[in-house]
Amino acid sequence: MDFAYSEEQRMLADSVGRFAREIYTFENWRKLSETEDGFDRANWARMAELGWLGACLPEEYGGLGGGGVEAMVIAEAFGRGLIQEPYMWTAIVGAGLVLAGGSAAQRDEVLPAVAEGRMLLSVAFAEPQSRFDLNDVACTAKAEGGGYVLSGHKSVVFHAQSADRIIVAARTGGGQRDRDGISLFLVPADAAGLSRRDYRTTDRRRASDLTFYGVKLPAEALIGPAGGGLALLEQAVDRGAAFACAEAVGAMTVLNETTLAYVKTRKQFGRAIGDFQVIQHRLVDMMAALEEARSLALVAAVKLTAPAPERARTIAAAKAKSGQSGRLVGQQAIQLHGGMGMTDELNVGHYYKRLMMLDVLFGNADHQRQRFAAYG
Repeated sequence: MDFAYSEEQRMLADSVGRFAREIYTFENWRKLSETEDGFDRANWARMAELGWLGACLPEEYGGLGGGGVEAMVIAEAFGRGLIQEPYMWTAIVGAGLVLAGGSAAQRDEVLPAVAEGRMLLSVAFAEPQSRFDLNDVACTAKAEGGGYVLSGHKSVVFHAQSADRIIVAARTGGGQRDRDGISLFLVPADAAGLSRRDYRTTDRRRASDLTFYGVKLPAEALIGPAGGGLALLEQAVDRGAAFACAEAVGAMTVLNETTLAYVKTRKQFGRAIGDFQVIQHRLVDMMAALEEARSLALVAAVKLTAPAPERARTIAAAKAKSGQSGRLVGQQAIQLHGGMGMTDELNVGHYYKRLMMLDVLFGNADHQRQRFAAYG
């Protein structure tokens, strides 16, 4: 099997990589992380101009017609640069949900706007009690007057404060943990009755807790079949998890390169510490962990279009390895940098924090191992 990128994929990798190196320097990242949105809308417009926002969308909606591998190329470069723009939630998870389950009117409204950079999306599926269980949904959407009334809470909704539309999972039937009865709704971010509590996450991203106080929605807000949204949500979360795996590969690559360069110059007892065998063993462990995660991330990207059980099992394996490898690489990088490793002025600690957030996102390594076993 040929794992080499095509010419178009190499061009995409070069374009995004150059952006990460030249535009998203560490100092620029620090400045952007302190802004209200946590990212630069001028960068977002540039991503639209370069075609990245529509890289995984069909050409009929202004996209490039790419798939999982193109998403992986972009994600790895984003991981290298700690790029904070809400690409995962808008172009991968949110747009993917609309593409897979949206009506013709919803696709025509949302997807070209996403590709052109005119619309930002967020996805609200987690709840305070649900942890990583997508089917644990207490938020309700009751049929009323030809539409729906949305009530309940959602937690850790990334980039909700800058989104134009929020895709919300709510229960239209069944019990709180039933797989059936979950529906998806496209909700305006400024809907009457929607309140938001914004905060910063450990890795300086933006997230919000949402409360819906009887938010009225028209029937046209429903995405996919009523009560049948869980399969769509699981597919979208798998796409996001695959993107997270590739982003973690990019972050681990930087930590490996940075640590290798440091141990070659840091001297102890008159020698570079990289000359000591015990340090070399640690570096080998870091490289092995990275390459294992890279291989599984590529398999995950390829398997996104596989049947649901095969896709879920593959994504679970890749995500579990990504979390395990990210923890090992991050911890070793910090320790080998000594006391500087956790200072705010050095990028090493910030990459480690991002890796830990990527591990938890969509289910941590322990959860993914259980998921993998369930599909055995």
